[in-house]
Amino acid sequence: MHYTGTIWRPPYEADSLLIEVTAGCTHHKCKFCTLYHDLPFPFKMSPLADIEADLKEAADGYKLRRREAVRTFLTGGNPFVLEYDRLMAIADLIHKYFPSNAAIGAFSRVTDIALKTDRELASLRSAGYDGLTIGIETGDDEALRFMKKGYLSADIVKQCGRLDRAGISYYFFYLTGISGAGRGEIGAELTANACNQTHPKLVGANMLTIYPDSELFEEIKRGAWTEESEIEKYREIRVLIDRLEIPTVFAALGASNAFQLYGELPKKKAQLLRGIDKVIQTESEDELRSYRIHLPHL
Repeated sequence: MHYTGTIWRPPYEADSLLIEVTAGCTHHKCKFCTLYHDLPFPFKMSPLADIEADLKEAADGYKLRRREAVRTFLTGGNPFVLEYDRLMAIADLIHKYFPSNAAIGAFSRVTDIALKTDRELASLRSAGYDGLTIGIETGDDEALRFMKKGYLSADIVKQCGRLDRAGISYYFFYLTGISGAGRGEIGAELTANACNQTHPKLVGANMLTIYPDSELFEEIKRGAWTEESEIEKYREIRVLIDRLEIPTVFAALGASNAFQLYGELPKKKAQLLRGIDKVIQTESEDELRSYRIHLPHL
């Protein structure tokens, strides 16, 4: 299989067939991100010949195990950036080797959706593309600008509305702490406002962990940005959950979260809030900070 560097996938794609179609990220400017620093290039596309070879190898392996792949997840920082024709060609190859494959997922930037017409999005849905994972990070425009995300909260709402109309479902990831010290709860409220205008199947939260090889680390050294305390981050998550008014699932399951949270909203909202209140009331800042400091590089 043609895998390059560390392969990232969301927790809910654990049972999916993982096929590399890109490596790295086309944007490569977010100040906090170090996910692709192990690559010798910012971004590359896999040749279709490599993709087909991997699908054939995977199909042979599935046959030996008498299994069927019902979902494929395209790996890379943002494979949905690929042009419509290439995404369709990849879908054709997937269906050639896995006729029972019903859905194709991928990471996508908000800006990747804007590159497709409404007709193309509908056609991609017909070809199986569904369940995109979008790292919106926040609905706080001030933080989005500072971190150089390349879009604003209005873009999140607009582009996800286009996915809704095309019938393509999606998952959000929120980056707790991205607004910085003193603005976490503001950022959470602004994010909830954006999410409440969309229809994500899940709102997942990861906690910002700052590594020395990030541009954000240099901003902190210059005194241009201050990190939230760990307790502040939990207060921030509390505001986000409390302000979400849409039916969705909230999850904070990744290693960046010292305490795991999962629940369907609005059904489990009160239970989630009680769990966060317990953390805020009983956990010390020093213990939570120790967890953050000793967290292995993601």
